[in-house]
Amino acid sequence: MFSVTVRDHIMIAHSFSGEVFGPAQKLHGATFVVDATFRRPELDADNIVVDIGLALERLHAICGQLSYRNLDDEPDFAGVNTSTEFLAKVIADRLADGVASGELGAGASGLTGIQVTLHESHIAWASYERVL
Repeated sequence: MFSVTVRDHIMIAHSFSGEVFGPAQKLHGATFVVDATFRRPELDADNIVVDIGLALERLHAICGQLSYRNLDDEPDFAGVNTSTEFLAKVIADRLADGVASGELGAGASGLTGIQVTLHESHIAWASYERVL
């Protein structure tokens, strides 16, 4: 399996509902390093996994949709605990939409999977992987 990973970051504010979250139930900020990994079993006709420039652009656009926002105020996330795991899925799904719409180039049609990892710190991170 071949893979290419691109990186960006998001800076968000949010709060959580539920005792399991302790002090994070209060409004707080979070900064995540975001890694998006694209996978395929064979390289395309140009011997690449995905156009890395287009992958970077798409990830940057998605991160821009989330950054510098209080996610508690975003209609898409009303009543949802926007955990690290949940946000990894949101980003992966939006990247998959970009693959389906052709935003990552025609060669991206051969991708078989996307994994998104959000790094909360140097010692903690969460990922979501989806099949295309």
